Amino acid sequence: MKNIVVFGASGQLGQCLKNVAALKGIIPIFFPPETEANILDEGALNKVFEQYKPSFAINCAAYTAVDKAEDDVALAEKINKTGAENLAVQCKAHGAVLIHISTDFVFKGDLARPLNEHDEANPISVYGQTKLDGEKAVAAVLKEHFTIRTGWLYSEYANNFVKTMLKLGSERDELKIIADQVGTPTYAIDLAAFILLIIDNESKAYGLYHYSNEGVTSWYDFARAIFDIAGTEVKIIPIRTDEYPTRATRPSYSVMDKSKAKQIFNIEIPYWRDSLISCINKLQQ
Repeated sequence: MKNIVVFGASGQLGQCLKNVAALKGIIPIFFPPETEANILDEGALNKVFEQYKPSFAINCAAYTAVDKAEDDVALAEKINKTGAENLAVQCKAHGAVLIHISTDFVFKGDLARPLNEHDEANPISVYGQTKLDGEKAVAAVLKEHFTIRTGWLYSEYANNFVKTMLKLGSERDELKIIADQVGTPTYAIDLAAFILLIIDNESKAYGLYHYSNEGVTSWYDFARAIFDIAGTEVKIIPIRTDEYPTRATRPSYSVMDKSKAKQIFNIEIPYWRDSLISCINKLQQ
C-alpha cells in the first residue's frame, strides 16, 4: 500500500479523511499537525516528505475566511497560492501525486447552468482569486496532480453552515436566510471518499475535476431542509443578497457539472438531501 500524507489535517476535510480512511481500513495515511507540516515552510515540508515518503499528498490546507480575505490579501495569497505551489514542488522532487482542493468560488456565478471544467474561471472575491492562483501554480509545476473544485462543504466536524444553523435554530425563533444564491451542498465525508477512491484506483487521469453532491438548492432551501430533518421548529424568512451585505461578493450560481468525475471514475454521487440526513443523524446521536 502506498503512503498518503494529508496537509491541513485538523480542518473539516482533513478530519473527514481520517474518518473515512479508518472505516475503509486504509492504514498508511498520515495526518501530521500543522506545526510539523506547515505548507509555507519549505524546509519543514521537505522533512515531512523525507519522513513519510508519500506516493500521494492531499492538500486540505487553505485560507477559507471569505470575507476576511478581502482585507487580508497577502496571507490568503500566501496560503492558497504559495502554499499549494510549495507542495507541488515537493511532490515533483519526491515523485508524489498531489490531490489539491479548490472551490466553486473561482466562478463569477453569472451563468445559470451547471459549470464544467472548461468554463472560464472569473473570480469575484479575493478568496476565489487566490484559490484560482493556487490551481494555476500547481498545474504549472506538476503534471501528476488532481485539482478538485468543491463547494458548500459541511460535516460533523469543524464550523460549517449545517452546525451553525442547528445552533441558531436552538437559540432563536426566527432566521433570515439568503434565497438568491444557488449551489449544491457537499457532505465532506462524500468528498473524502471520492479522494480516497482516486488514490485506490491509482488513476493517471490527472487534471481538474468538479465534485459536489447531486442536485441544486439555495441557502434558504438548504436551511429549511436542515430544520426539517432535525425536527427543529424555527421561522425562516427568505431574503435577497442585497439585504445582507457582506465584505466579499459571492457567486449567485455555482452549481457544478460532475460529468467528468462520474465518467472517469465510474461513480454515483449521492443526492445532497440524502447526505444531509446522514450527517444530521450522526450529529444527533
